[in-house]
Amino acid sequence: MNELMAYALLWLSALSSASLLPGSSEIVMGGLWYQGYAPLLLWLVATSGNVAGSLVNWWLGGQVARFSDRRWFPATPEQMQRAEVWMAKFGPFALLLSWVPVVGDPLTLVAGVLRMPILLFVTLVALAKGARYAVLLLLADQLLKPLLSQ
Repeated sequence: MNELMAYALLWLSALSSASLLPGSSEIVMGGLWYQGYAPLLLWLVATSGNVAGSLVNWWLGGQVARFSDRRWFPATPEQMQRAEVWMAKFGPFALLLSWVPVVGDPLTLVAGVLRMPILLFVTLVALAKGARYAVLLLLADQLLKPLLSQ
């Protein structure tokens, strides 16, 4: 697979991981890391794709009245209610938990429902998602690399 295709696959996987589509960007990123792709570029591509997927959720949140009854809607009513409670309790900084599986996607939807300003949304989500991918790459470098080189 050529380099551009590999990074495009990672970006699409990261986007789908954060949106209503299923995805597993950590596995794709780990496979590319194992093949020797540049960690900084992997981080940048995965983070930008994941933030883009969260922006899809933010947009859907703004349209929630029209789509919340659809089967493909990415959050259950219970997840939405839990996310609304977190947003009420912690305000915009609840988005720093947007990287957490199950909880994160509904938080980004609720941010759209609440019409959170897009610049604040992108800043907080990028910090959270970027930190998660950075930690994963650091763990791979510190824990997996020594094991794989034995």
